[in-house]
Amino acid sequence: MSITKNSSSVATNHPSDTSAGNAIDITVVNASTPALSRRTLLTGAVAGATVAATALAQKGGNGNGGSSEHPVLGGSRSIRSQNATRLREQAAKTHLQEFIQEQRTNGDEAFADKRGSFSKTLPHNRFGEVDTQQYQALLRALDSGDNADFEQIQLAPNCTRRLANPQGAYKFEMVGRDAHNTFIRPAPPFLGAETAGEMGELYWKALCRDVPFCEFDNHPLIAAAVADLNRLRAPVGPKVGGKVTPQTIFRGETPGDLVGPYLSQLLLKPIPWGPSIIDQRYQAPVAGENFGTNESEWLAIQEGRVPGRLARVSNATYLYDPRCLGEYVHADFSFQAYLNAALVLLGEGALDTGGVYMTGSTQGGFVSLGAPDVLDLVSKAGNLALTGAWYQKWLVHRRARPEVYAGRLHFQKLGQRQYDLPADIADSEAVDRVFSQYGTYLLPLAFAEGSPTHPSYPAGHATIAGACVTVLKAFFQGDKELSNPVTTNSVGDLVSYAGTLTVEGELNKLANNVALGRDWAGVHYRSDGVDGLQVGEQQAETLLRDYSLTYNESFDGFVFRRFNGQQVRIVNGELTLL
Repeated sequence: MSITKNSSSVATNHPSDTSAGNAIDITVVNASTPALSRRTLLTGAVAGATVAATALAQKGGNGNGGSSEHPVLGGSRSIRSQNATRLREQAAKTHLQEFIQEQRTNGDEAFADKRGSFSKTLPHNRFGEVDTQQYQALLRALDSGDNADFEQIQLAPNCTRRLANPQGAYKFEMVGRDAHNTFIRPAPPFLGAETAGEMGELYWKALCRDVPFCEFDNHPLIAAAVADLNRLRAPVGPKVGGKVTPQTIFRGETPGDLVGPYLSQLLLKPIPWGPSIIDQRYQAPVAGENFGTNESEWLAIQEGRVPGRLARVSNATYLYDPRCLGEYVHADFSFQAYLNAALVLLGEGALDTGGVYMTGSTQGGFVSLGAPDVLDLVSKAGNLALTGAWYQKWLVHRRARPEVYAGRLHFQKLGQRQYDLPADIADSEAVDRVFSQYGTYLLPLAFAEGSPTHPSYPAGHATIAGACVTVLKAFFQGDKELSNPVTTNSVGDLVSYAGTLTVEGELNKLANNVALGRDWAGVHYRSDGVDGLQVGEQQAETLLRDYSLTYNESFDGFVFRRFNGQQVRIVNGELTLL
């Protein structure tokens, strides 16, 4: 079996002057393993176990002339055990044979000063340049994977944070694609036009952090952002006629993202939570409060020292502006948004069980192809995706966070350092506006601690979003219209929305709201999110392939559209393009 993804499965809108501009043809190669199907696996196991099963059945008896056989299964329990073992073994062998593409990096680590490489919590000079001896100690530990080597790394003096679980990059999973067999394009180069375009977007996101989503169409700050972003050599994000517009700015890049309100219905609608109903109101930070905008606080953040002040919070509200969304993805647990989404969609009656139980009169789905099944797979997908993210972050790309880029730009603009950053970002109106407001060119951060203490590319939130939303699209009817759609007004109240929104579109929007929601806080680039969705999708598809082998029902398969719009079917362990 082979699976081919065309180039559109990789995030679009990448400038041609970087390595990311080349089309990526991702082909899964299955060199010698036969096509994996439940029928062929179980037939083979049955043949191998017939003699043993027959002997077991004939041996029955309890000494009084009665039979001790299981009243239904009889002597087939040994066959069942062999079937279960064979399913697991063959699924693992299939994944072993499937190779996507050789993983590459962008070459940024060749800079002697490690200007584009992740080094948070390590010692730095006053310009935020890392102690290269300790950076090499980090590389040695990552190369060996030995806990003792990680303990030899010297963190910055008075550091109160720790490196975020680099050994998680070596974790194995028992289902789906192994983390080290995922693929993502090289991170956009530190000095490239795409990264400059991403930083332009991030500076504007910081400036627009308190603009309500419902005012994006006509707010003067949004209009200024649109004009300035279109002056960059490589503006990022969705466009109309090659231009960013008030209707496309800051939105995701998957089908459905440009339809309806900025926020997905699945972040707004009430959640059926057992015997309760939960309104999706959350505590939000106070407007206008930002961090890391002076040199001392910025350097403390780079060295893992949390500033003494923390963000103040206001009353709970529905998500209505970027600051609220940024805080939601600051405090959420890994698969929270998708667990909630599954419960909302179950309440909408949107479950799609591959032709099973949709019209039957005697049975309904539950343990298989029912609510417990989808809830279980959503949680599995979340942590599975993190293994892919951690492999890519720590063992491949080690991309520096946006706050580091901003520090480089700040000292270059002051003439104290030269990092060869592009002129278009150095001359951006957004950068000048930040300087006028704060007296530095540093990126205003929504989180007191700045970014997490793990590398930027891909975003962990994005890989989880990609995996969990893929599972949800597999289980729910994508073309079903959601009932009673809503949106939020400028003060955080829910109001009705007079438009048609579908399950698939709102799931894609949910994935992007979360993946790009971290950008609103200043801790990720757009590509961290958009490309991270692809890694999560890769792992979720193999998770679904494994579980499609386990159903006893006459199952037509999971049919859904990938984030690039390509429709696929997963059944009997195989994925086919439709």
